[in-house]
Amino acid sequence: MAARNDSTAPQHRDGSALPAPRTPDLARAVETIVPDSVLARTDPALFGRTVLQLAQGWATHPGEVGRAASSFATVSARIGAAATGRALRALAGGDTTAAPDDESPMPVSKDGRFKDTTWTENPGFWALRQEYLALVSLLEDLVGAAGLDPDADDRARLLMGLVGSIASPTNVLPGNPAALKRAFETGGASVVAGLRNLLDDVATNNGRPRQVDKSELRVGKELAATPGKVVYRNRLMELVQFDAQTDEVHEIPLLCSPPWINKYYVMDLAPERSLVEWAVQHGHTVFMISYRDPDASMASTTFEDYLELGDAAALDVVCDITGSDKVNVMGLCLGGLMATLLTARLAARGDERINSLTLLNTMLDYSEVGPVSSFVSPEIVERLERSMAQTGYLPAESMATTFDLLRANDLIFNYIGPNWLEGKAPPAFDILAWNTDSTRMPAAMHAFYLRHFYLDNELSRGVLELDGDLLSLKAIQADTFIVAAENDHIAPWKTSFTSTELIGGDVTFVLSTAGHIAGVVNPPSPKAKHWVGTVGATGPDAPGPDAWRARSSEVKGSWWETWTEWIGERAGGMRTPPPTGSDEYPPIADAPGDYVLGTA
Repeated sequence: MAARNDSTAPQHRDGSALPAPRTPDLARAVETIVPDSVLARTDPALFGRTVLQLAQGWATHPGEVGRAASSFATVSARIGAAATGRALRALAGGDTTAAPDDESPMPVSKDGRFKDTTWTENPGFWALRQEYLALVSLLEDLVGAAGLDPDADDRARLLMGLVGSIASPTNVLPGNPAALKRAFETGGASVVAGLRNLLDDVATNNGRPRQVDKSELRVGKELAATPGKVVYRNRLMELVQFDAQTDEVHEIPLLCSPPWINKYYVMDLAPERSLVEWAVQHGHTVFMISYRDPDASMASTTFEDYLELGDAAALDVVCDITGSDKVNVMGLCLGGLMATLLTARLAARGDERINSLTLLNTMLDYSEVGPVSSFVSPEIVERLERSMAQTGYLPAESMATTFDLLRANDLIFNYIGPNWLEGKAPPAFDILAWNTDSTRMPAAMHAFYLRHFYLDNELSRGVLELDGDLLSLKAIQADTFIVAAENDHIAPWKTSFTSTELIGGDVTFVLSTAGHIAGVVNPPSPKAKHWVGTVGATGPDAPGPDAWRARSSEVKGSWWETWTEWIGERAGGMRTPPPTGSDEYPPIADAPGDYVLGTA
């Protein structure tokens, strides 16, 4: 599709651009009519404003809109001609999939919705897919034609991406060859089953197709199944100590700090896919924080409470039970941020109990947060705060919807064809089961997190203060092992890489394949690979992420194996396993505990 040509903008006689004409802000004018409380509840992501901004932008840039439409028409004509050529070759008994004079006008990328071979073999369906891709490209060009500011442009691209996903032919029976084939094969029974699935999802799943069949993926049975005991509980979290599975264990225990968005068992999924199980079987005494799913009674729970009642309290208990004055800490995502904050606070106080730090898909610098930025702006945060003030928390479905929209094709529309049109049951997949087990966010904590990290980026700027301590990442001298995932849409790997310049001490950076969760749930397999390299220089001489990638070493196998060697060198000698619990902290329940099950 045609790109926007700035040379056509109005100019002075000397060639310099004229200022853009001032036009009334239609979106804000409309919002002055609607009460803030209604906007906070019905449009927290500013999508309504984005639609009005697009309309106003198109009205003020008709030439750009016309060029986008003309380009679409040209491509559409090429598709028609190519489809005709394919059809004629099919009638002549020739190959319909390719020819030198029949290159696809629109490039085709891997997309699970179009995996049926009919999309390449049948000229009609080939043309339908090409026209759909041209439409998606038109929607992108129309966003560019509107001339929006960067924040509005990002939201508009996300919104128009959703429009494109909704318009996919795979969402309706006549446009979905896999569903049509199944309907003929089953005598229409699949259509009835699909309609039943649709009605059930409308009634019980907020109108979205189910991602997973959780009937055989039960927490404490098939998931979060590593044996252990709850050895500590406060109003915010339980601490699980996992049973030793080796005759001897390392002297220095391992404390795992999970995110409190969703549940801890992303680090303890199904057996043989559990990072916790892997660590236990490699001779580590492992402890895990398990957060309570907050309700309205926890509205005033602060970010500092999560630090004090979470990682800090857990560290004290681990030291008491094991008798060790050193602890290795591993944190994932938001849990990695909290582990880092605790390490920095202890460093400021001269406390050296944290021996090493492992950070998995964790951001410490929030200057470039990727697609999430579409959902975080001062006004969006203000609307969320007003909404949370009414309930005391951010609803679990709100956070889940946000993450689903960031990967809508994979997490929403990919399931419409199989579930609603073909009548199939969704797959039983541990990661997706965990993904749907969402949690609420306390109002005070979540507002602080969004403002002080996403909006103000205080930690990386060295101005974050918690409980009177000014936290400096450079004060952290513990060895650090950082893992990022190359397709992570929540913690982009290049943003995670900036942590190597912020943290003091020796840093090893590892780049895994896959995305935010699959990059962590990465057990050894023949297909696994990752890239590893140390980070030496800091400041102006520090290598950027691309330079690091170019000189890093590709390693066959899972990063779990590389980490096992690294942490083994920092876990002390071997000893008999410590007791489960202690006199002060006796076992109080079997793992996985009550908080993760929502029974307390």
